[in-house]
Amino acid sequence: MWHLYNLIAAGDRVQATTIRKVTTDNASGDRESERVKVKLTLLVEALDYDAAAAQLRVRGRNQTECEAVKLGAYHSLELEPQRPVAVEKDAWDGAHVERIRTACDPTICADLAAVLIQEGLAHVCLVGGSTTVTRARVEVAMPRKHGAAIAGLDKAVHKFFEQVLQALLRHVDFTAVRCLLIAGPGFTKDALVTFLFAEAQKRDLRPLLEARTKVVVAHASSGYKHALSEALADPAVATRVKDTRASAEVAALDAFYDMMSNDSARAFYGPGHVRAAHELGAIQTLLLSDALFRTADVVQRKAWVDLVDGVREAGGVAHVFSSAHVSGEQLGQLSGVAAILRFPLPELEDMEL
Repeated sequence: MWHLYNLIAAGDRVQATTIRKVTTDNASGDRESERVKVKLTLLVEALDYDAAAAQLRVRGRNQTECEAVKLGAYHSLELEPQRPVAVEKDAWDGAHVERIRTACDPTICADLAAVLIQEGLAHVCLVGGSTTVTRARVEVAMPRKHGAAIAGLDKAVHKFFEQVLQALLRHVDFTAVRCLLIAGPGFTKDALVTFLFAEAQKRDLRPLLEARTKVVVAHASSGYKHALSEALADPAVATRVKDTRASAEVAALDAFYDMMSNDSARAFYGPGHVRAAHELGAIQTLLLSDALFRTADVVQRKAWVDLVDGVREAGGVAHVFSSAHVSGEQLGQLSGVAAILRFPLPELEDMEL
């Protein structure tokens, strides 16, 4: 659904089946209403994407003649997984084609599950090539570790870990994920791992027991989603999750930050500086957010597509980051476009572009 959201734009035509309520007058003069299934083609004007529900709503004017919906009338289509949909464009560019190839590649999926945990708070996330989705948030009030309240600490910890276990069983397909990352500050993450496999042994939770070799424990500054990029940047973790696309994006972003710190004349961000560097044939690695491709301005979109194609044709590497991914969110804070150069361009640093 995320790929469809990035493919469909205003001005496209989208065809799908929908349910429409139709009201008619019967022979006795009473009005009757019934729900009928119709196939409509909309000229798209707007889109709404709900990542948590995996739903995409497309709104626009009807282009199909039928009794239920007048030609030119406004309507909306709810697009969901497992429901056929056809998309027609006046022109398909290289970024569209790459998006389709990515969507059709079975190896690019939610191949990493992560639990970010600190005392009393945990987030269960699924990380794929396109999105980082928080599937569950677990929060339990923990008693103080001194005074009379300490008597209830063990009970509260057990309740907390049990809720995390249930969230994992509900939301993670252990046969599909390549790695289960458990990260956070202190010893809470280690205590959780001990609890998970003790309970899995006790209750014979086969999927979890068989996933023992996929578990990686790492340090992170907190139990919040933003700390995921820290854990993925850990070299020990990166080695274990090197086959996931998420790690490649994090590595590219880390390399950019390192270059900014050590040789700022070889690291630039912002449309003006990056395009100027490209005109000089200097870009070695391009980092671009897919949010830039969702512009309604055809000329502007073509300029971004040409930039990606140009960098690749010149022997460079172009990473198109998903804006729904933690690394993509970080890149978005740098205007959505950045580049590591082959050679330093100190004259660009002083130019306002």
